[in-house]
Amino acid sequence: MPLAKRLFAPLLLALLSIGGNAALAVPDIQHWRTDNGARVYFVEAPELPMVDIRVVFDAGAARGGGLPGLAMLTNGMLEEGAGGLDADTIARRFASLGARFSASSHRDMATAGLRSLTKPELLQPAMETFALLLSQPDFPAAALERVRKQMLTGLQHEEQQPDEIASKAFYRTLYGDHPYASPPGGTRASIEAISRDDVEAYYRRYYVGANATVAIVGAVDRGQAMQLAEQAVGGLKTGHPAETLHPVASLQEAQREHIDHPSSQTHVLMGQPGVSRGDPDYFPLYLGNHILGGSGLVSRISEEVREKRGLSYSAYSYFSPMRAKGPFVLGLQTRNETAGKALQVLRDTLVDFRSEGPTGEELEAAKRNITGGFALKVDSNSDILGYIAMIGFYQLPLDYLERFNERVEAVTAAQIRDAFRRRVNPETMVTVTVGAPQ
Repeated sequence: MPLAKRLFAPLLLALLSIGGNAALAVPDIQHWRTDNGARVYFVEAPELPMVDIRVVFDAGAARGGGLPGLAMLTNGMLEEGAGGLDADTIARRFASLGARFSASSHRDMATAGLRSLTKPELLQPAMETFALLLSQPDFPAAALERVRKQMLTGLQHEEQQPDEIASKAFYRTLYGDHPYASPPGGTRASIEAISRDDVEAYYRRYYVGANATVAIVGAVDRGQAMQLAEQAVGGLKTGHPAETLHPVASLQEAQREHIDHPSSQTHVLMGQPGVSRGDPDYFPLYLGNHILGGSGLVSRISEEVREKRGLSYSAYSYFSPMRAKGPFVLGLQTRNETAGKALQVLRDTLVDFRSEGPTGEELEAAKRNITGGFALKVDSNSDILGYIAMIGFYQLPLDYLERFNERVEAVTAAQIRDAFRRRVNPETMVTVTVGAPQ
């Protein structure tokens, strides 16, 4: 996948909305470790003659230290040359085998993936090339400059987009000196400052077995999956897991920032640190937010902002759990002249929901909506791959999918009210607006 496209890759937000009908079968997840310490998660899916492999490293933007963008640049260099092969040769190899390589970099993680048919004459050479990219990247100087220019071009484009401007300001203000404040795509100064030595050092530290999670889904048995996992990451040094991220500090006071931008609409983001993966309050908050602003046009936020007042076409809220506390975000876009009113309605809707919680009718409708969509959430190998990669990376229980509906069904309105009152504070939120001068 070209780096220019990966600059805008989604942060796996779809993983936040899995659910299902309890009568439906869920994937049987098998788990083991490779010889060099990588955790492997495998689901056998014999229906199609293909296999998907994703290797996830704890090597996202949060690990970039004082060089924002280093994680993405390193990840983007994997397919630019390895084991003496240049980028064109690598691309031709995968294409001739009908295989597809992919890579992406986010705040928590960096990934590399392969999709291949399972015929040995196709899978074996595809795996050899995939393993070469992971274990023997060359980081050629000319390619580094090309990728650097691509990232700088991406940043130039983002500087003109009000949604990107708002998002960067929101994360910067929300997280302060925490690594999550660092923009995954870097800054002009940091991208220009990154050297080849920086990339090599980052790769050596974080692209190691003990810092890797391998997810495999496809028409192979466990024995074959074990061989694939060893082949994919066996050439990596054992190394050590990434350092523990320090906790995200709670906000002590409200913060407001407006950024002037010559646009006809104002982009509004409001929020606070939310939850980490595995948080005991996750299910009450997740279900409550589905009612508040996570269920599209039938959510309370959409009803109040869009349907009743016509202030915005899209208004929403979501929790984005990460290794440390990911953000709780409320957002909308509205005409410049209605920005103040729309923001007040957004805030009032949150305050009312936090105080009153959901009605019984809202709660039952949300449960039906979440659990009823399970079949669509696990109807492809790539979907299952994403889920088990998440389970492995965040070390969630192997029965996470199996018990998801059960845990959703167990949530009560009282638990939602309690969780929102304890974990959400409208009085100390960050608010960022981008639009015409106010």
